Amino acid sequence: MEAIRPVERTLLRDRAYASIRDAIVAGELEPGAVVRDAELAERLGLSRAPVRQAFSRLVDEGLLESKPQSYTRVTPLVTAEVRDAAAVVGSMHELATRVAVSRLFAADVQAMRAANERFAAAVGSGDVDGALRADDELHDVLVRVAGNQAAAATIARYTPLIRRLERRRFGESTCRSAGLHEQLIDACAHGSVDEAVRATAEIWRTLADDLADGD
Repeated sequence: MEAIRPVERTLLRDRAYASIRDAIVAGELEPGAVVRDAELAERLGLSRAPVRQAFSRLVDEGLLESKPQSYTRVTPLVTAEVRDAAAVVGSMHELATRVAVSRLFAADVQAMRAANERFAAAVGSGDVDGALRADDELHDVLVRVAGNQAAAATIARYTPLIRRLERRRFGESTCRSAGLHEQLIDACAHGSVDEAVRATAEIWRTLADDLADGD
């Protein structure tokens, strides 16, 4: 009986969390929108329990706010809070880069190049979702190879907050990122740790500047 484990509830909870999180990041659930567990449970084809669990996690992560016995709603976009999150996430990516560069295989570098090609193509066609997805895939190579679970968890927790605002300000700084990605990838290919970390820092500095320009 070792193979039989109670995994269904966890999977349903995670499914609800991912679906609601993605809807918030994509703007389908707009800032200030009230969300109801019964309504979302019906739309997702789930019971209310995993949706409530997802709500709790999203409140902890700053995408929802809740007043007991009153409402649960999508948090407003507060630029200062997003910049704070970007500073934390950027530092975690720098840490991951510093550790990962010496551990990369040729296949890892190639995966980063392929992701950047998808990123550039998506930016060129105005595909916001595709660009952000490819950007995540590129940087996730370094996070995965670094193997620092605390850094990975921090990145996973705060990146959705950043992506919400990035979607609204998709533009020139995003276009510049493809070139910065190339610098990062080339540094990784040559095993240049300091250069790779500098490129990572510049990517996040550019993002921070873009967020500041939107104030």
